[in-house]
Amino acid sequence: MLVNKHQNIIDNAVKANHERTFYSQYPEHPKAYGEEAHAKGVQSYQQLLGKPFKQLLQTGETSWAGEEVSPYTREVLGVTYPVFPVGDLIKKATEAGKSWAKVPVSERAGMLTETLERIKDYFFDIANATMHTTGQSFLMSFQASGPHANDRALEAVATGYHELQRYPPSLTWEKPMGKASIKLYKTFKPVPKGPGVVIGCSTFPVWNTLPGVYADLITGNPVIVKPHPKAVLPIAIAVSAIQQSLQDNGYDPNLCQLAADSSDHLIAKELCGHPDVKLIDYTGGSAFGNYVESLPGKTVFTEKAGVNSVILDSVTDLDAVIQNLAFSVSLYSGQMCTAPQNFFIPEQGVKTANGQVSFNEVVQKFKEAVVGLVNHPKMGAGTLGAIQNDSTLSRAQEARHLGGKVILEGTPVVNEEFSNARVCAPTILEVTSADTAIYEKELFGPVILIIKTRDTAHSIQLAKQMASKYGAITCGAYTTDPSAKEKIAEEMNSVFTPVSFNLTGFIWVNQHAAFSDFHVTGGNPAGNASFTNQEFIVKRFVWVGNRELAE
Repeated sequence: MLVNKHQNIIDNAVKANHERTFYSQYPEHPKAYGEEAHAKGVQSYQQLLGKPFKQLLQTGETSWAGEEVSPYTREVLGVTYPVFPVGDLIKKATEAGKSWAKVPVSERAGMLTETLERIKDYFFDIANATMHTTGQSFLMSFQASGPHANDRALEAVATGYHELQRYPPSLTWEKPMGKASIKLYKTFKPVPKGPGVVIGCSTFPVWNTLPGVYADLITGNPVIVKPHPKAVLPIAIAVSAIQQSLQDNGYDPNLCQLAADSSDHLIAKELCGHPDVKLIDYTGGSAFGNYVESLPGKTVFTEKAGVNSVILDSVTDLDAVIQNLAFSVSLYSGQMCTAPQNFFIPEQGVKTANGQVSFNEVVQKFKEAVVGLVNHPKMGAGTLGAIQNDSTLSRAQEARHLGGKVILEGTPVVNEEFSNARVCAPTILEVTSADTAIYEKELFGPVILIIKTRDTAHSIQLAKQMASKYGAITCGAYTTDPSAKEKIAEEMNSVFTPVSFNLTGFIWVNQHAAFSDFHVTGGNPAGNASFTNQEFIVKRFVWVGNRELAE
């Protein structure tokens, strides 16, 4: 049985979930997978280009669609994907789910761990596909769509494995009644809610998708993966690996189906609105996220837009802090849901171990650090990556017209390896606390707003207000004052926003670790779900108890 084969992995993952200490089943460094793996991955990726993607074990397609363009080369990938009628996808999912629901959770966990081990064989293929659909650097593409995504998926499996065995499957219940007693035989059964749909995004097509996929599958539900039409290939490779592994072990590959579509004929609404779809996972903009959350009769898990803040009060080493923040805003050109956008700095400046540094000097240091990183011959292009689409690029280029003082204009940046890469430096604007129309919304991409406040208390007030009204996934804060630290934590936590304090060196506010950090709290408008707390799992099934008189 596969559960015996993978019991050690499952037990370690459950243990890590409870202890919240560092744990990773899948090493994040590419060299851990062999010297030849990178070259083979490039070759495998290139062999997929310019032709139909036929690795899926799905039949009955009515057409083929594909529109992906590399942000690095600006060339069409030329990969097309089978398109299926929504009704057929749901019918096959429902049929596959009937037998899957009866599989004991331990066997499900073993099978799903096996699929993750199969995906591991395709990490480098997926990395290259991620790079040339999202614009992430190769290393980020490898880590985010490979080891980190698999770890998040395993985290969901481990949480489900634990929660689905929380209660005994059966027992004899006896109630004393004086000289006699009542005996009942009781069973407790977790019943899956039904087919799920996971809607992916264009920037993290695997990392944001696999947790929902595996949360559905571990709880006994079949799942349909609806990728963003401009970032299909990375998750298509992963889904094909899942299907192959399922079939090799005697399970229906239609338990996990790919539902590709095109910008001209989007099917997300049709999928989500279908009466037989019971579960929806969504990552993307707030408008569609709000629509999905409003659908009656659905259990919905969303990650939407948010406005992430940094509060600067006092520091020990300002240069170390500025370098850390410059990297945070430049990493993947701000196209991360955890990237900081609003920097709240008191008008009197920032206290340091060497005395007070004025507001203007802090802003100048920040600008210089960003410029230095962007222009660094070895770090600039790799850190920035490429901008995924023209809309994000336009937003960054037009940001200088939003108002306020332009500190740094988002000029194009040359990538030596890819001369056509869509890259630009971050735009930095300085605004006042009264300019709420500018800083109260998410400006996705390389746009940074520095907001001058009266004092730290004012900064906290505004950051809290942003999180409460518009959502926040992260908050960075820098203070050497214990009372200020306590106040920041209390106020930001009250609007369900986690705070990262005083980060310097090689750890950034953008990063969330599987098995330890909850990604999104689910408590503010940035999203209603969290990777991976119990609610992310237990809302996908229902405990049902049956009783009968015991003999």
